[in-house]
Amino acid sequence: MHRRTLLESSAATGMLAALAAMNRRRAVAANDKISICMVGIRGRGGSVLSTFASMPEVEVRYVCDLDAGVLAAGVERVAERTGTKPTALGDYRKSLEDKTLDAIVLGTPDHWHALPTIHACQAGKDVYVEKPDGHNIIEGQTMVAAAKKHGRVVQLGTQSRSGPHFLACMEYLKTGALGKVRFAKAWESAQQGSIGKPADGKPPPGVDYDMWLGPAPLRPFNPARFHGNWRWFFDYGTGDLGNDGVHRLDYSRWALQTAAAAKGETVPDLPRAVSAHGGKYYFDDAQEWPDTLMVTYDFAPGYLMTYEMRVWNSYPLDGEGEGAAVCGDNGYVVLGNSRWRAYDRRGKLIKDEQGSYAGDAAHVKNFLDCMRSRARPAADLETIGHPSSLLCHLGNAAWRAGRTLHFDPATYTFKGDDAANQFLTRPEYRKPWVLPKLSEV
Repeated sequence: MHRRTLLESSAATGMLAALAAMNRRRAVAANDKISICMVGIRGRGGSVLSTFASMPEVEVRYVCDLDAGVLAAGVERVAERTGTKPTALGDYRKSLEDKTLDAIVLGTPDHWHALPTIHACQAGKDVYVEKPDGHNIIEGQTMVAAAKKHGRVVQLGTQSRSGPHFLACMEYLKTGALGKVRFAKAWESAQQGSIGKPADGKPPPGVDYDMWLGPAPLRPFNPARFHGNWRWFFDYGTGDLGNDGVHRLDYSRWALQTAAAAKGETVPDLPRAVSAHGGKYYFDDAQEWPDTLMVTYDFAPGYLMTYEMRVWNSYPLDGEGEGAAVCGDNGYVVLGNSRWRAYDRRGKLIKDEQGSYAGDAAHVKNFLDCMRSRARPAADLETIGHPSSLLCHLGNAAWRAGRTLHFDPATYTFKGDDAANQFLTRPEYRKPWVLPKLSEV
């Protein structure tokens, strides 16, 4: 496989600049199909692929995966659904050479969110990327910079931002019914199992393991660090805080900001202090991220948000196995994946609206509509996706540092804490998959 990065030569850089300029001039016409390259099609990526393929205005032109078996099955699935067989790719960069391609869609592991997003923006393509925005804080910052510089529409896969019952709840909060709000919480108790401690071995046939590792350190193949389980390791994932927690934190922050705005107040996007406590208290296995965690976010001038996670025990909190709540002096609201409920100050239920977590299709449709209008999408990377992802990265950094951290968004560093700054990004990116500097995007 051809291993050179797109940015190795001035010729490649010039090509990307030319493509970006052309795409800025080229708007997708109302009746034109939107062509995409779907990258990473196993698990969640497969669900995203199915959603895009179901849209009549979408042409799935390329399907890309590093597992040959998964790739072949994905190509056939698209062909059966759409009647057209997409081109199979093992390297997403090949699709960026197609001047008429409109967007790439990323269902890849966390450590493969940033570079394809950045490269696509440089090539003048729009991007739909699953959550969180990147593997770490600096990756997210660089992704935002690339999207801004090249004028791209980038949608993060926090689908609640397009979910009907979530939107209905926000309309209720806009009425100011909760009064003065000062506290919100998010939680996760979806039960996971042990991943064991399997021995190292050989990659499955048809898997390009070196490419799968990408910017991560070169390590022997281990099944516990591969399909599905990669999220529990520092090199590739962000733990359950970045896996499921990002959804709950996103709509917890959304509810807190909406309820505060109803009273003329503004909750900052980022907290002034973050602390975290927890660890591997339950599982004796190979995973590195905590299985039990409590994070506290302190927002100026006086708002508090908490997140709690137990991946070994599944029981409802406030009637929801995973959800969020926002509290005011006149009542509170509980948000779940399929309903929301409002209570008065004495705990009397005054509103109960059922729904479903049916945001996938609406979220994709919102992205496609914004590709045509060039408006910001529902989970715009810069204004929504990155701030919510940052909450996950900040919580993880505070847990790894073992102390309260104070993040400075002006410098993208932890104030007066050089030791904690090691958690802003990777110690080293494996060549040639080096993260561009902000000046290079």
